[in-house]
Amino acid sequence: MGRAEGGSCCDSPSLAHHAARFEGRGLSSIGTPSEVVSVTTGVLNPLIGKLTKLLGGEYNNKLTGVMREQASSLKDELSAIKPLLDKMELTDDLDASARNWRDRVRETSYDMENCIDEFMHNTDGAADAEASFVEKMASRIEELKVLAVEANARRREMCKHDDDAINNSTHAHVVADSPISAIRKEVAVLVGIREELVVLLTDPQIELKVVSIVGSAGSGKTTLAMQVYDEIEAQFDCTTFVSASRRPDVESLLGRLLLNLGMTEFSRTLELHEIIDCLREHLEHKRYFILVDDLWDQSAWNIMRCAFPENSNGSRMIVTTRLDDVAVNACHNDHACIYRMKHLEEQDSRNLFFNRVFGSNNVCPPQFQYISAEILKKCGGLPLAIVTIAGLLASTEARSLIEWESIKKALGAMSATKPTLEEMRGILNLSYMHLPVYLRPCLLYLGMYPEDREIWRDDLVKQWIGEGFICSMPGVDLYDVAESYFNDLINRSLIQPERTEYGEVLSCRLHGMMLDLILSKCIEDNFISVAYNYDDVERLNSFKHKIRRLSLKSCAESETLSTSMSQVRSCALFGVLRYTPPLSDFKYLQMLLFDFPFGWDATVDLTAIAHLFLLRYLKVLALTAGIALPTEIKGLVHLETLELDCHRTQSFPSDITHLVNLFHLILPDGTMLPKGIQNMKLVRTLHCSGMSEGSLEDIKGLSKLTNLKELELSTPYGQCLTVEGVDTLISSIGLVRDLKHLMLDCDSECDGYERLSDSLSDPPPCLEYLDLETWKLSRVPRWIGELSCLRFLHLFVLHLSSDEVCVLGELPSLISAMLHVSEVSKNKVVVGTGLFPLLEVFWFQSNEDVSTYLSFEAGAMPKLQKLKLGFGWKEWRGATPVGMECLPCLRDIRVWLRYTVLQSSKNEKDVRADVESAFKCAVRRYPKHTSVVVD
Repeated sequence: MGRAEGGSCCDSPSLAHHAARFEGRGLSSIGTPSEVVSVTTGVLNPLIGKLTKLLGGEYNNKLTGVMREQASSLKDELSAIKPLLDKMELTDDLDASARNWRDRVRETSYDMENCIDEFMHNTDGAADAEASFVEKMASRIEELKVLAVEANARRREMCKHDDDAINNSTHAHVVADSPISAIRKEVAVLVGIREELVVLLTDPQIELKVVSIVGSAGSGKTTLAMQVYDEIEAQFDCTTFVSASRRPDVESLLGRLLLNLGMTEFSRTLELHEIIDCLREHLEHKRYFILVDDLWDQSAWNIMRCAFPENSNGSRMIVTTRLDDVAVNACHNDHACIYRMKHLEEQDSRNLFFNRVFGSNNVCPPQFQYISAEILKKCGGLPLAIVTIAGLLASTEARSLIEWESIKKALGAMSATKPTLEEMRGILNLSYMHLPVYLRPCLLYLGMYPEDREIWRDDLVKQWIGEGFICSMPGVDLYDVAESYFNDLINRSLIQPERTEYGEVLSCRLHGMMLDLILSKCIEDNFISVAYNYDDVERLNSFKHKIRRLSLKSCAESETLSTSMSQVRSCALFGVLRYTPPLSDFKYLQMLLFDFPFGWDATVDLTAIAHLFLLRYLKVLALTAGIALPTEIKGLVHLETLELDCHRTQSFPSDITHLVNLFHLILPDGTMLPKGIQNMKLVRTLHCSGMSEGSLEDIKGLSKLTNLKELELSTPYGQCLTVEGVDTLISSIGLVRDLKHLMLDCDSECDGYERLSDSLSDPPPCLEYLDLETWKLSRVPRWIGELSCLRFLHLFVLHLSSDEVCVLGELPSLISAMLHVSEVSKNKVVVGTGLFPLLEVFWFQSNEDVSTYLSFEAGAMPKLQKLKLGFGWKEWRGATPVGMECLPCLRDIRVWLRYTVLQSSKNEKDVRADVESAFKCAVRRYPKHTSVVVD
């Protein structure tokens, strides 16, 4: 869980500890703006810093006199040409010779950095540099120096004739605000057609109905479909959505549906026909609602539709597509079920544009009214065009009328009625060219991910930092800076928010047209090389530049890649590939990501990672697979992120605690705490699921991890911590003062866990997320009332009284509360006036009938939107909670009827019907529509 909107309760620590850890390192991923990796000039900026380091103390005496002189001269030449290169990055129309020269500088800078890194690595601790490295260094220095001298001549010539030949616009570095809340509601102008679709999908027809939404790129199909999905999903037993993309892998798509629907019990890879059978069986007797977004292929749909039973339960589906024939085929040629997107009317376009540029007041200052109308004409009523241009105009770089005039001029003679695809690309490119230089590599890096992929913010933040894209700012945590970059891209409408919790965007997607633009820029600047299919692989094999960042998708059906992998800095592999380059082929790899589908049960062989001496980021997502690691990894001195989300490991390297620069550590399932964990003082994130096997000394060592922000600990099923282990763990947690996220998952039948109620008298004051679902406590711990930053709470208590509800209700930041209570009070549990002022989700469950005991006073939970109640169906006593009508924002009630072993003459089906009837009868009195679902 993230911070509350507007910032954290606790101040972020200074960047000093980040900067300090890079002192003396051979490579630096953070620093001043001049040291950050750029798109068009590559690593030229950090290269200048490395040359400075090379000429400094510990390495200076390992260089020959001539080489030292050349390196010093090169550093001066590169520093002199850097302003010219910075100017060139800001223009989109370089002539061929200038572009070719810039590309040569970029490619040579990559090679030069690799050479310096290898030199430093091989000479660390050595008395003398090996002759071969010195020779290679000298060759690279001479090559780059020739380019630098040529550049300086070019720079002097340009300055003599026209210093403004290339626009020298500057972009101040700013930390962006959090993304505007509920960003999808920007397109609230779609409300009219949304209601039209809602009526179509909620009619009394009991047969399966498929509704197709068809329209051009950027017309708002996905936004409309998601708004409809969000509005009516509560009316169905089973809901999910999936994106298809232009290159659909049907087996993977349906496998994702299995996972989304909670069917995670499969321990092996299923064949396509088995996945279809499983889905049909799961959905056969349910009223389901499924959204398939961005469908391009009729043959793919013909296979997918076999997984969706045509039952008589009132099930519904939405399919979005750009293609008429796909739309017709999806809805069985029923043209009444096809909705064709229309461009926005003039007033709706203005509302959307003004709301995005000038805020919710929708008021356009007089001096911008005429030019706003002119710019809107160019957008032709296309939502994507409007929000993209509005995002550009709302940015800090476009506040003046002169800037607006410049942007209008750049739009040129675009059609005022219906922009063509090429013109839409021009709008997106204009937004890209107006991006601050420091945001460009962050945006282009999303090209590493497959089309229509949900991309998690936290993954991007770690990857951007590892790549060296993030610039440190005095007094600001580096991860906060990276998150601000993400927020800025959201606010500029260049990436689309996907998963949002409590006003914070946690994941995003790319519009297909934006991905096309990104991949074209990546090719142009040799930023990322992507292979979706065999032809792409062949293209890579004949590419004129060396591959620097490589992304391979499961559709890349090639037996081999003939091009060299040794210069690849970043590699992402998605799906099960026929050919995977062996890790031994990589030499300068810094980022490595494996993402395997759920159900794949082979072993990921990572035994060769030990030689990747520059590796900074390693993530393996293989939830049902194993992993093989080398016996030693202490040579990975630059590793910052190690996330191994996998089912098992043969053994885990015992020397991991030597990795003193590690920030994020997610251990494989069942792996115990590393011995000597107290030495890893920079760790921010730690997940361990083998707690019961850890020694007391290692549990005690957690107290030394003073940089820790996120801690998730669990014991293997059926295993417990000893009483002494519980005491040690509680003591350690109390000493980690900056902790924000804590999850303890331990067997609920073990002894000693009650000590948490009293022993943790002084909890970490910055806690925002606390999950103790399996940590069975007799009462709500008193210390929880001190957590003024707490936003998410999950508790399991034996007893709950109104007084304890009052303690929780006075938490000023609480947004989500999930309470599991064994025994509810004999008197009613009353949620009093003024309690839970920010709460949006309340989940209350017990074996007993919580409906009978729960009541709400007027003024309680004023922002509550979702109420979830769970109890044993045999305990139902026929009542609903008193005072639900006093919850003004309540929109969704879900009742989960649990199985109990009690004897009863009642029939479960009858009880379910009675519960649903009682709750629906209760909500009819409410002024606003509230949905009721009984599971």
